[in-house]
Amino acid sequence: MTEGPLIVQSDKTLLLEVDHELADACRRDIAPFAELERSPEHVHTYRVTPLALWNARAAGHDAEQIVDALLKYSRYPVPHALLVDIADTMARYGRLRLEKHPSYGLVLVSTDRAVLEEVLRAKKIRPLLGERVGDDSVAVHASERGTLKQALLKLGWPAEDIAGYVDGEAHAIDLHEEDWALRSYQREAAESFWHGGSGVVVLPCGAGKTLVGAAAMARARATTLILVTNTVAAHQWKQELLRRTSLTEDEIGEYTGAKKEIRPVTIATYQIMTTRRKGAYSHLELFDARDWGLIVYDEVHLLPAPIFRMTADLQARRRLGLTATLVREDGREGDVFSLIGPKRYDAPWKDMEAQGWIAPADCVEVRVTLTDAERLAYATSEPDLRYRFCATTATKTKVIQALATRHAGEPTLVIGQYIDQLDELGELLDAPVIKGETRVRERERLFDAFRSGEIAMLVVSKVANFSIDLPEAAVAIQVSGSYGSRQEEAQRLGRLLRPKASGRGAR
Repeated sequence: MTEGPLIVQSDKTLLLEVDHELADACRRDIAPFAELERSPEHVHTYRVTPLALWNARAAGHDAEQIVDALLKYSRYPVPHALLVDIADTMARYGRLRLEKHPSYGLVLVSTDRAVLEEVLRAKKIRPLLGERVGDDSVAVHASERGTLKQALLKLGWPAEDIAGYVDGEAHAIDLHEEDWALRSYQREAAESFWHGGSGVVVLPCGAGKTLVGAAAMARARATTLILVTNTVAAHQWKQELLRRTSLTEDEIGEYTGAKKEIRPVTIATYQIMTTRRKGAYSHLELFDARDWGLIVYDEVHLLPAPIFRMTADLQARRRLGLTATLVREDGREGDVFSLIGPKRYDAPWKDMEAQGWIAPADCVEVRVTLTDAERLAYATSEPDLRYRFCATTATKTKVIQALATRHAGEPTLVIGQYIDQLDELGELLDAPVIKGETRVRERERLFDAFRSGEIAMLVVSKVANFSIDLPEAAVAIQVSGSYGSRQEEAQRLGRLLRPKASGRGAR
């Protein structure tokens, strides 16, 4: 037996040797309960967090499976304290349950009276609860269902919500699968969500999250509110729904800066929902505009705080979160878990790649040095300016030109953070620049020209990080970014993962 590919450390980090013959099998087995933190060339770092363990528990995994996986692949003896901690952490999920009660409406029930007594003594939880119903249960104010789940998660006792959902206003939605079919994992993802009632589906960019949303809508057969990142994404969702479902133009409303339509299926942007007028969020009433049967949160890892607050009141509605990564730079993964729901389905991108559903990606790091003048300026500058000095060094320009020449004719995206840097590159490379101030109509025209092959290169700012479908993009040159954000990295890589008509990989 060869030595295992995994080093399990007492600080709950897991180091995976990528070139090991068992690396792929190990990655598959640890993915449900460990979060990927760093993935340089040879050793990938994962972390086991309470939230990752509770997500695994909600998805049907138990502590025994997780302990077995660590023991099976670990190169050295696994710290015993870590194994005990994993079992204890996982046992915390489900000791408290939210259930329906014939007389009290909603009750918090515990399988462990000591745990119930502990949470009843917590200052932040007591006001959310009503009278004691029995030795092991207590009434809950229905309006506090979401707030209670948030508070219990912070206390370390995540509640399992089995109190059910309202059906909402019925509206017939069918999938039109004459000239296409749901992929097996898309069907599984929609089924897993439906059986769980609410929660998050994690799929790599390019794996067809919109179709999972459409399949969930066909299961719900009810009015649906879809929240997306921007107007371009709203248009893409609308086109996909018109193409793939029985919905007609008149049944789909667009609620954006340009239009305010409320229809049986309404697509709204996060931006419009969080617009303030005289200090108040005037558009949040859209949540109450209809008796929604389903709410879909696209790119749920970007959910703004006001929408979280509103979602706390929507716990009786089915909620589907779609994302390529559950990592949030603000650390609010716990709010996604408690307010949208636990992770119901997760398909690792390596598995998708092996099955040919997404393009294989080859990631290359090109290191450059600062010029002497830049090094001097860097050494004498304020700390907050140093990152920018490195990100926008003139040395990069020559490298980008060389890369553009090497990949001439291939559909290429040049992606960056700083607008003046992008404007300069656009001029130098004779390529159109898409940034925040580019009008929606112009963005869509340029994206369409890129898709059709009329334009071979686009220079894009972070506006292209999310929800933009550019299937033929084969090369991405990343020139600058948001301080090594894992969330941004996953999204940018996602621009390239759509399978290519030619079957080639991405770089």
